[in-house]
Amino acid sequence: MRDIELSAGTIEYEDTGGDGPTVVLLHGLMMDSSLWDGPIADLAADHRCVAPTLPLGAHRHAMRADADLSLPGTARLVAEFLHRLDLRDVTLVGNDTGGALVQLTVCEDTARVGRIVLASCEAFDNFPPGLTGRTLVLTGKLSPGMFGLFMQQMRIRALRRLPFAFGRLTKRGDSATARWVKPVMEQPGIRRDAVRTLRAAGADTRLMLRAAESLPGFDRPALVVWAGDDRVMPPEHGRRLAELLPKGRLVEIEDSYTLIPLDQPTRLAQVIREFTHAPDAT
Repeated sequence: MRDIELSAGTIEYEDTGGDGPTVVLLHGLMMDSSLWDGPIADLAADHRCVAPTLPLGAHRHAMRADADLSLPGTARLVAEFLHRLDLRDVTLVGNDTGGALVQLTVCEDTARVGRIVLASCEAFDNFPPGLTGRTLVLTGKLSPGMFGLFMQQMRIRALRRLPFAFGRLTKRGDSATARWVKPVMEQPGIRRDAVRTLRAAGADTRLMLRAAESLPGFDRPALVVWAGDDRVMPPEHGRRLAELLPKGRLVEIEDSYTLIPLDQPTRLAQVIREFTHAPDAT
């Protein structure tokens, strides 16, 4: 992992290097860049894969006290990250809340984005998403100390597998979820950051509805990938996103919950590769 100092604080990221198409991969709330380990292992053969760990609750460096940790603020941090690394014509990929960040990023700044991939993510009125998202935002109303006590329960696998935790997000990724909850358990600064992010999300539940209004203006290739068994992100939202995007198309991946990079990493990598190597067409 590498570090970069951005306006909000220190961000860790993985960069495989290489001369192929550049793919920037964004994760969701209470996750880190390891969400993408499986697809990166496949894609790195012919892509440059860049995966930042954003300040969404599983990061390891606390952000500055004055950092804007709302989702729009984090989207601006993504744009800053692309600029600082001088990444151009990237394929910006997001899963779960990472897909929301992709939408918010291209609503504001498309200068460095050539294509986008939205994989089972928040959209329209599904924000916060499902029981999982509503529970998480509700816990954000706690003090950072009490939030940390609540998250201590996630040490127990059976509790992580419950529907209000990670149980409806992934079929096969329990080792990853166990790793993701450690920073917020162990570091007061991370608990503070997570609570700030969750409170900002709960204060603006129409955020993704406004973002959807701007999507018809993104006239570059767009791929929407939805999990066939998704129980958090409604399947009809995948269809609606593909229809809103002028060059959008939809692919469904079977036998997966929301976190497709964990449940079907090889199939997702195949779909992304076909997309990045396809001509600029709908």
